[in-house]
Amino acid sequence: MSCHDSDSLYRVFCQVTRFHYCRSHVLLEKIGVYPGQHPLLFSLSRRDGQSQKELADKLHIKASTITVMLNRMENANLIERRPDHEDRRISRVYLTEHGRKTSLEVKKILKRIDEECFNGFTVEERVLLRRLLMQMRQNLITVCEDHSDSGGHEDDPPHEAESDNYL
Repeated sequence: MSCHDSDSLYRVFCQVTRFHYCRSHVLLEKIGVYPGQHPLLFSLSRRDGQSQKELADKLHIKASTITVMLNRMENANLIERRPDHEDRRISRVYLTEHGRKTSLEVKKILKRIDEECFNGFTVEERVLLRRLLMQMRQNLITVCEDHSDSGGHEDDPPHEAESDNYL
């Protein structure tokens, strides 16, 4: 079967990815969270007070992108930035109380999406799908690493150990 066929594995995977993104966006938007913000919320809920550079590195996004994201989140009262006590040039990022509550709401929403996605799957099917997707992820990590050896981009996908921040 060609990847151009409407029911090819490639096309179905792309459709699932798109529907998942749309569903996530709709539910997260209801609580004022935009695409890409929830990994930052989760990272800060695990370790508050990270620098902007640490967050950009951990989330694999450009410094300019993290600045825009933090501005938007600060305007929404999700985070606050404070100068580092030892090095005033460094800006540390902290969750506000509203940000902590929102992070908990995001976790509930992602759990709901997980339940919607895997409704009707047996435990065995979930285990098998997880194994197959992990193999697919590893295949792509390998290709991206090969690409980064030849001058890859800082927005390349994270390695396996770092991918926790995306969920």
